[in-house]
Amino acid sequence: MPDLPSASSQRWLTIIGMGEDGPDGLGAEARRRLEAATVVFGGARHHSLAPSLVRGERLEWESPFEKSVEAVVARRGTPVVVLASGDPFLYGVGATLSRYVPVDEIHTIPAPSAFSLAASRLGWPLQDATAISLHGRPLALIRPHLHQGRRIIALTSDAQSPGEFASLLTAAGFGQSRMHLLEALGGKRERVRACLAADFNLDDIDALNVCALEVVASSDARLIAFTPGLDDALFEHDGQITKQEVRALTLGALAPRHGELLWDIGAGSGSIAIEWMLADTSLRAIAIEQSAERAARIARNAEGFGVPAMKVIEGTAPDALAGLPQPDVIFIGGGGSEAGVTDAAIAALKTGGRLVANAVTLEMEAKLIALHAGLGGSLTRIEISRAAPVGGMSGWRPAMPVTQWRWTKN
Repeated sequence: MPDLPSASSQRWLTIIGMGEDGPDGLGAEARRRLEAATVVFGGARHHSLAPSLVRGERLEWESPFEKSVEAVVARRGTPVVVLASGDPFLYGVGATLSRYVPVDEIHTIPAPSAFSLAASRLGWPLQDATAISLHGRPLALIRPHLHQGRRIIALTSDAQSPGEFASLLTAAGFGQSRMHLLEALGGKRERVRACLAADFNLDDIDALNVCALEVVASSDARLIAFTPGLDDALFEHDGQITKQEVRALTLGALAPRHGELLWDIGAGSGSIAIEWMLADTSLRAIAIEQSAERAARIARNAEGFGVPAMKVIEGTAPDALAGLPQPDVIFIGGGGSEAGVTDAAIAALKTGGRLVANAVTLEMEAKLIALHAGLGGSLTRIEISRAAPVGGMSGWRPAMPVTQWRWTKN
């Protein structure tokens, strides 16, 4: 028996990253730990890659995956190996297991990730490329990353994903982007092919694949800018939308911070919640909208902007707020003058949380003035004018002024 830590060793769980080259890509330590493990967890593909090295019990991942996590944790203190793909802590099983097993009880032996392998095959500096996982996730997540000249490396779900990816790119105005299809990287079946997204016709695609993209944007491509205050025309709406300039100022007032949850009450088109989520991938948002038609529109907008995880609640505040996760930040854009809405929002907000409310009606403005008088915070008057035809000449046409109240709960 190899000279390994005993079953009572602190680091009882070993996570081994594997490539398509199987045992050939494993070092001496990984081999020793595999041979000494009493049980080895992994997917069917992982087990098929290293059958000769496993002497203990083989267990494949169950569905739901939480059942397998429980099985791993139940063997605490015995030599357990988990086989993973590439780097276990880059969109891998390591990130999941470390939520249940203390890190000082885990020993990890990573292999090159699919991102690293793809970058090396293409000669791309990995630090200059955008790496994103679309494996088991909506393809729409790619949308905010589509900018002229950008290089993107995306993990996919299956053999159908590249074709679906090409269709999304073409429909969004990025059909002239060059797509590289990298299949079974690191193994005997490895293959690298390329074509324009609009001309995608590759077949016999290996289910284990990565798509790399050199983005080319057409003149009418749907580009999502990095700054707040996106063009109103990008949103599907019926006029119930916080206009571009006011939205930019409102996002500045909301001041998104890492990991925060926003409630967007009276969301209309969902523009505030959508731009909130675009600010950082850690941010979450719940859009509350009483109109079924608008709620459906919000969901379509969220998909179109690449933030499909945004939650949409169809209902009327304050009743629709009951039972929702406690927010860090609240925006009230519609319905704030209705009885109980602002009171419920203030009560729900975390201590230290921020509330921003916009008013265009006299009734809502009066409520915000009263709240300012009673609770403090700040009031701002936002007035925007746009040039418009006046006869045969041009003049300034003012939009409806907006009163904005900003407040932090102490």
